[in-house]
Amino acid sequence: MSATSQKNRASRRVLAAAAGLATVAALVAAIPAGADDRGTDRHAPGRTVDVQLLSFNDLHGNLEPPAGSAGSVTEKQADGTTKTIPAGGVEYLATALRTARQGHPYSVTAAGGDMVGASPLLSGLFHDEPAIEALNGLGLDVSAVGNHEFDEGATELGRLQNGGCHPVDGCYEAGKTFEGADFPYLAANVTDEKTGKPVLRPYTVWKKNGVKIGFIGVTLEGTPDIVTANGVKGLEFHDETATVNKYAEELDRQGVRSIVALIHEGGAPASTAYNYDCDSPGAGDGISGPIVDIAKGITPKVDALVTGHTHQAYVCTVPDPAGKPRMVTSASSFGKVYTDTTLTYDRRTKDIVRTSVKSVTSENHVVHRDQARATDMTALIARWNTLAAPVAGRPQGFISADINGRGSTAPEKPLGNLIADAQLEGLAPADKGGAQVAFMNPGGIRSDLVYAASGSEGDGVVTYGEAFTVQPFTNMMNVVDLTGARLIAALQQQVSGSNEASPKILQVSQGLTYTLDMTKSGAARLVVGSVRLNGVAIDPAASYRVAMNEFLAGGGDGFPALGQGTNKLVGASDLDLFNAYLAAHSSPAAPLAPPATNRITIIK
Repeated sequence: MSATSQKNRASRRVLAAAAGLATVAALVAAIPAGADDRGTDRHAPGRTVDVQLLSFNDLHGNLEPPAGSAGSVTEKQADGTTKTIPAGGVEYLATALRTARQGHPYSVTAAGGDMVGASPLLSGLFHDEPAIEALNGLGLDVSAVGNHEFDEGATELGRLQNGGCHPVDGCYEAGKTFEGADFPYLAANVTDEKTGKPVLRPYTVWKKNGVKIGFIGVTLEGTPDIVTANGVKGLEFHDETATVNKYAEELDRQGVRSIVALIHEGGAPASTAYNYDCDSPGAGDGISGPIVDIAKGITPKVDALVTGHTHQAYVCTVPDPAGKPRMVTSASSFGKVYTDTTLTYDRRTKDIVRTSVKSVTSENHVVHRDQARATDMTALIARWNTLAAPVAGRPQGFISADINGRGSTAPEKPLGNLIADAQLEGLAPADKGGAQVAFMNPGGIRSDLVYAASGSEGDGVVTYGEAFTVQPFTNMMNVVDLTGARLIAALQQQVSGSNEASPKILQVSQGLTYTLDMTKSGAARLVVGSVRLNGVAIDPAASYRVAMNEFLAGGGDGFPALGQGTNKLVGASDLDLFNAYLAAHSSPAAPLAPPATNRITIIK
């Protein structure tokens, strides 16, 4: 452990003891904002100094290289073609970041949220303690919270920050207590509904040799719409722009003129290539989505925006309210890409020079797997794999080919159909809920099922660890009564309301078919007369038993119609149903084939 880490950890321990670790808010009150000081060397000569900002986002506990198409990035070639490059894994990310820091005496590393949550089994099985340990080893200085940091609630997030054994599962290694994050999590726009105070620090100040850079961290205001109700209970989420502007003013009053906003909200670039030139002539706006309006409204006091959430890679400039260009970046997801930004700091004004876009330069870099592995990360992975092995390696089923989920760009995904079918079969019996149809949210499918062997398993074997990686939330399943009218309304909400700009196409179980006409807009995109269950048109006045996970049953992901169900029955977890289906429908001699994708017809 570095001397800096020891100092930070010791400081945190004293503060934690004083606060009694009663609540996250109590800890926040005990920590003075901007108390960090990570360097005491003599000042470098010259009025300006280049500060290297390394950043990444949406790691989601992916310590090992992501499997399947989720573990690759697209690179644009000089001739206009594209190339797919395998990428990711913290062993390689650590090497890449450490190499990038060489020759840069002023270097700070920041993250844009969703470092944990929806994690593969290696981290998720242990409530993401392995991911936090890895982030400490990567030298992360600061991170915003993302929506997934709240998957297990604010109290658990506080434990990840401060350390301590899990309140239910306890400590995972004899004689060893989880020590928590060496870096501060920032949650400026998340407040306790009773006190109105941020549940974690709103900002921090990185300091070295008189250079001071403030970091403000926020998650998307819509976090309650995409996290289970228990995860955000007692919390309020506020406007991203207004919150960043508020704390930028506060930092400015403290004499901190250089500010970076870490925002867990993002956009969609015009190209999926990580090296796409967002500002090239003829590129138009280059990027669309929520982050554009957020960036345009954030005060010019903020010098750069590190973003995330959409799992896209982009380096774009969006003008601030004063019309000056300002860098907005995102580094894909799962540790496949990192961003290297140069901030030119003026010692006299204490501000970042932004007279032109060239004063703040930024570039995304692939985390290649042909570089040396960081041995400390290799050891960390091996240690946790040993603990996970009794569970992770258990065979659950067999497949004959890749069954794509997260890696599929189609609205209807083969793995989505498989999951929905598993949920319907498990909950169709009368004593299990009497389900007639099942819905699965596409964002809950976190990976692909990959045919190629990993570790000691054989080709086509689906292990518990792989199944967990696909469905890591372990959501409890619900079966509810929905009228045909509400079922139709839910299908319309896929492509209207909050989902109109970026449709969220529900994965549906076998027997339900319908057509979407994407040449139209809003709710009119659903061809209502096409909605059929087992060939029979849905009757708006009839009642149907519908299975879905507890997140959707609470109206999550912009589906309020699904939250209006009645006569609820709580069933097994989504993961248990998935594994039971694999066991019942596959064997080494008869592996499961990818299901057809013929339930949803799309008119473009």
